[in-house]
Amino acid sequence: LGPFCDKVGSRVLITLVLCLAAIPTACTGLVNTPAGLAVLRLFIGIAGGTFVMSQYWSSRMFTKEVVGTANALVAGWGNLGGGVTQLIMGTVLFPAFKNLFDGDSEKAWRTVCVVPAAVAVIIGIIVYFITDDAPKGNYKDLKMHGNMPEVSAAASFRSGACNINTWLLFIQYAACLGAELTMNNAAALYYKDEFDQTTESAAALASIFGWTNLFARGLGGYLSDRMNSRLGMRGRLLLQTCLLAAEGALVLIFCNVNDIGAAVSVMVCLAICSQAASGSTYGIVPYVDPPATGSIAGIVGAGGNTGAVAFGFGFLSMSYKDAFILMGSIILGTSLLSVFILIKGQSGLLFGKAATPTKVPQTLAVPVDKEHNSDHADQVEDNKNVEETSFHQLSEQGLPEPAPRDDQVQSEHAIAKVNDD
Repeated sequence: LGPFCDKVGSRVLITLVLCLAAIPTACTGLVNTPAGLAVLRLFIGIAGGTFVMSQYWSSRMFTKEVVGTANALVAGWGNLGGGVTQLIMGTVLFPAFKNLFDGDSEKAWRTVCVVPAAVAVIIGIIVYFITDDAPKGNYKDLKMHGNMPEVSAAASFRSGACNINTWLLFIQYAACLGAELTMNNAAALYYKDEFDQTTESAAALASIFGWTNLFARGLGGYLSDRMNSRLGMRGRLLLQTCLLAAEGALVLIFCNVNDIGAAVSVMVCLAICSQAASGSTYGIVPYVDPPATGSIAGIVGAGGNTGAVAFGFGFLSMSYKDAFILMGSIILGTSLLSVFILIKGQSGLLFGKAATPTKVPQTLAVPVDKEHNSDHADQVEDNKNVEETSFHQLSEQGLPEPAPRDDQVQSEHAIAKVNDD
């Protein structure tokens, strides 16, 4: 989905994905076997792809000075939406449907999922008709009027995947979001088994981790923007390093605490650091290679799920304490990778010097097909040379030079724009 964001923008893709994911969501009540439920959940998971589009979209709509805050708020409230949906479905909609069917809980759970499916379709339609792909309009219109060239999704993905910074951020995002997803799954069982909590109380305590998304991820993006205003990219990388290091240390502390109150306190601090690190990661992503931001956002985003799966295997094969120690140690190690993130035109954590900053706030560069633009510029330059030769011949004969045509002026402007890019 990331490369197609660079090609067609986020608006159409978000509508398409939401409407497609609504179909298996509405069909939840038709499932009668565990295998059928597993297959259905696989197709419902399509909706998770909206994360990539939303991060590309906010990166496209907001200037780089505030893009960290914008991306973090969007993603943080997206993660929060999962918990809010569970709460509303379980405490509001399911009881309402149960009363509607005279206490028949079987009919209630088989029909209640129609509601989120309908909401997804409605949101998708709203996105398509009342929003824009970019500050200057929709990609389709920009291309139609010659303000944006056609972009190859394959070339975009190749550009993003061949950038080493993409994979360093992939690993760091695996450490922060991967740890968050792992804690969402493991914390309740940990409190139940290690502190003798009831299932209800353990679930309530573990849910605190998710609720910190209200502010924690947005806080990470905001701090990233503030550090950028003071130190440039070096500030963003310094914050990223500190948050990951603090996260890893808190994981190690968490598994060695024997008091339930202290464990919850440490978990809250851990949640804030891990979610803030996720926010700061996507404060860096838009700088890596602006024309391939969609592809890069998609690859880095996949790192979060990859990290969760990897950490999950640890909890399946090891004791709680050993699994937490392994996870914390890995996170500490990933914090050091910031040293090797070197983005063209930006300062590194220890090396490099930033290019002279522009005084005018800018959004992401419009994806550019460099080969197409280069060929176009060469063709226009050749035409210009032929015309200059003709003008020279006319002057030798004592005839006046004709005024430049409109298409010639537009072509010269096109050359200047390509050279500026």
